[in-house]
Amino acid sequence: MKKVVIYTGPMCNYCGAAKHLLNKKKVNYTEFDIAIDSSKMKEMQEKTRGARTIPQIFIGETYVGGYDELKALEVAGKLDNLLKS
Repeated sequence: MKKVVIYTGPMCNYCGAAKHLLNKKKVNYTEFDIAIDSSKMKEMQEKTRGARTIPQIFIGETYVGGYDELKALEVAGKLDNLLKS
């Protein structure tokens, strides 16, 4: 399975929904809380070309986007293939 990285923050319902979906699929992920580590906010913005909203999700080298994009991949049946190594 590809490495999954999710940038999150406190009091974020979309972050919770994204993590819930990944947990439901038994996907291990690395979470960076940008409120705790401000260097991760800068890293997130560099990797996303300026995104300021959370969550921001990466699967392997693929930039997925936020929860809406993650959910759309799941609904379209494309998430499992993207997660495969």
